[in-house]
Amino acid sequence: MGMKSLSIPEDVLTTLKIPEEDTEKVLKLELAIALYQRGIISMGKARKLAEMGKWEFIEVLGERKITRHYTEKELEEDLTFAKSGK
Repeated sequence: MGMKSLSIPEDVLTTLKIPEEDTEKVLKLELAIALYQRGIISMGKARKLAEMGKWEFIEVLGERKITRHYTEKELEEDLTFAKSGK
């Protein structure tokens, strides 16, 4: 399984109000959030795209007031985690 590239016109990149060294990270996060919010990708795939851990990504969703798509499997995992006391 390979990686795909996304071309962004240079004139668009130069107008972004993002430090050049942060451009890729910020764009990946924004794309991940937008796709997740629209239900196009799962949280796991969105986190992978954003290169974030589960709780870090959930925190970003909360800061932006984006509703989580909460599955039964995630509920079971969270309940198991809560019961473990960790």
